[in-house]
Amino acid sequence: MIKNILERFFGDPNKKYSYEEAKTALEKKNNQDKHKLASHKDTKPEILYYLATDNSAAIRRKIAINKNTPHQANDVLVKDKDVEVRQELARKIARMLPDLAENEITKIREKAIEILETLASDQFPQVRRIVSEELKTFECVPKHIIMQLAGDDQLEVCSPILEYSPLLSNDDLKEIIAATTVDGAIKAIAQRPHVDEEVSEAISLSLDIPAVAALLANKNAQIRETTLDAIIDQATETEVLHKPLVNSASLSIRAIRRIATFVASSLVNQMISSYSLDKNVADDLLRQVRTRIKESAVDGEKKDTLENQAQRFYEQGLLDDAFIENTIKNRQKELLYLCLSEMSEMPVAAIRKIINSKKARRVVALAWRCGLNMRTAIKIQLEISCIPSNLILNAKDGCDFPLSETEMGYDLELYDGG
Repeated sequence: MIKNILERFFGDPNKKYSYEEAKTALEKKNNQDKHKLASHKDTKPEILYYLATDNSAAIRRKIAINKNTPHQANDVLVKDKDVEVRQELARKIARMLPDLAENEITKIREKAIEILETLASDQFPQVRRIVSEELKTFECVPKHIIMQLAGDDQLEVCSPILEYSPLLSNDDLKEIIAATTVDGAIKAIAQRPHVDEEVSEAISLSLDIPAVAALLANKNAQIRETTLDAIIDQATETEVLHKPLVNSASLSIRAIRRIATFVASSLVNQMISSYSLDKNVADDLLRQVRTRIKESAVDGEKKDTLENQAQRFYEQGLLDDAFIENTIKNRQKELLYLCLSEMSEMPVAAIRKIINSKKARRVVALAWRCGLNMRTAIKIQLEISCIPSNLILNAKDGCDFPLSETEMGYDLELYDGG
């Protein structure tokens, strides 16, 4: 079929036509034949090049898919106005890269990398996502492209690289954990096929609850006892961590005893069964649970008590900079969230989202809404939100908020409804 088309257009299908000859002949044919030429493996490079500028986006997409399209045409397609054309090109070039060994056809490999660099910076995240998905497990990719994708501000782009790329070192991962402001990025790291002790510690220190839960669920994550202790401390005030903690890969008797002091009785029974605990140890744990239940009418009473305390402190006019700084110093995070909720008149869920976003603007805006000063805002940025010191917002003229009230109000709009 393709031979007949070529013969009809060009006479001799084996003859190599110039660009101008191909252009003249192609201008006389119909779109149906263009589609066939654009997708066929035997179509001559100059014809493919000409079709790369065709008015039909569908034809240009076929040119982008065609593995025999010359790099000169790919250079044209990488700037194509149709996002689907660039998506197909991204998929093709990324899949070609492993076959272009560094010691083979250097110019072709360099051109492919150059195109990938452009696509990794595409204005549309759906294009960058394809590059990320295709390159996530490759070791033959230049490190700077992987780092660029890992630092992307869209989760759909950075997540595949963060979760799977073998090119990211432990130091890379720790730097990303410290600096990222993308919600879900740290969770992607926690789900890697292997997470070493240092990275696990960095995830724990991030105070990103979904990420810590994912870390606990990762059977291939290595977690030091000191890191696990810190997570257990965090879990005492964070119920969402209870089940992942109980289901984590390996718990010592010491850790089980600590966890049993605050999780539901059903989870204590689960630990007893999962770890086949000695009868004396099991009886002791169950006795502690019964005692705790008697002292607390319901499992959620501790949280309710904190809520009541925060409300009472607010009504008594005690919530000020000194009070908030004291909760920060004592690492009373749950009480801090509840107090900020009272002061800002925002749902506590919104307070958590703002703090966990690690976005300095939002944290500063929250402090302003609560009537706190910039000194306290800086403490919240550094010690609670764990924003790197080089990324925090400092005071203007030593004491003023660096943003206008309009700007800060705008930053909080998305959270006012929870």
